[in-house]
Amino acid sequence: ARTYRSAVFRAQLQHALLDLEAGATVSESFRRRAGWLPKFDIALLHAGERSGRLDATFTMLATYYGDRAAMARKLLSAVAYPLLLIHAALFILPFPDFFRTGDSIAYLSRSVGPLLLLYTLIGVGIFLSQSNRGAAWRSVFEKFVNFIPLVGSGRRSLALGRLAAALEALVNAGQTIHEAWPEAAAACGSPALQSEIAGWRGQFALGRTPAEVIRESAVVPEMFANLYSSGEISGTLDTTLRRLRDYYNDEGSRTLHTAARVWPGVLYALVACYIAYQVISFYAGYFNQVNRVIDGN
Repeated sequence: ARTYRSAVFRAQLQHALLDLEAGATVSESFRRRAGWLPKFDIALLHAGERSGRLDATFTMLATYYGDRAAMARKLLSAVAYPLLLIHAALFILPFPDFFRTGDSIAYLSRSVGPLLLLYTLIGVGIFLSQSNRGAAWRSVFEKFVNFIPLVGSGRRSLALGRLAAALEALVNAGQTIHEAWPEAAAACGSPALQSEIAGWRGQFALGRTPAEVIRESAVVPEMFANLYSSGEISGTLDTTLRRLRDYYNDEGSRTLHTAARVWPGVLYALVACYIAYQVISFYAGYFNQVNRVIDGN
C-alpha cells in the first residue's frame, strides 16, 4: 500500500488491511472490494488459503501477470509502426482527390471515418476483455478470440493451467474432488470451461468420478483428460495436476508470445498491400486521364 503508484489501488489496499486487522482472510477482504480484482484471481487465492499455500498462489499470479504485461509491451511496440502507417495512409492517400475537388466531407469520410471505426472496434475489444465484465460479455469475447489463430489457443492453454492450479490447491486443502471442480472452474477465467463443468454436478451426484466425466467432454483437451484420469487412478492426482499446471502455463505463454511476433507482421503486410494498391490505383487513373487527353487531341 505504501509503494504502489496508483492512488486508487493504494486506497483499496488500505481498506483490505483494515479488514485483515478485523480478522478477515485475504480472499474475504479482496472479495469485499467489488470490481477491484478478477473473480478467478480471488477464487485462486481462496484455494491457496485453504491449502496453506498462499505464498505459492501469489507467486503464480505474479508470474502470470508479469508475463502478460511483458507480452503486452512487446505487442504494442511491434504494432506501433503499422498503426503509424495506417494513420499516414488514411490521411495522405485521399488528399489528391481533396486537392482536386475541395470536397472536405468526402475527404473526412475517407480518412477520419475508418479511424473512428478502428478505434471503436479496439474500444469494444478492450471493454469485453476486462476480467470484471459479466459472464455473458466474457463468453462473447472468448468465442470471438477463439477464432483468432495462436491467440485463441494460447488463452485456452492459460485457462487450463489456472484450472489445474486451482484443483491442486483445493485438493491439497482437503476439499473433496467433486466440490473442487466447480470452484476451480470459477478460478480458471474461461466461461466455456465454467459452463461445461457446472453441468457435471448431476453426473457427480450419480456417483461418477471426474475422470469418467472428463473423458466425454468436448471442451477439455484429450491430453488433459488422459493425464488427469491416470493421476486419479494411480493416486498421484496432486503431482499430475502440478504437471498439467506447468505444461499449460508454459504452452499458453509460448503461444501468445509467438502471436505477439506473428500478428504485427501480418498487420504490417496488410497495410503495405493497402498502400501499394492505393498508389497503383492513383497512377493508373492518372495515366488513363493522360491517355484520354492525348487521344482527344
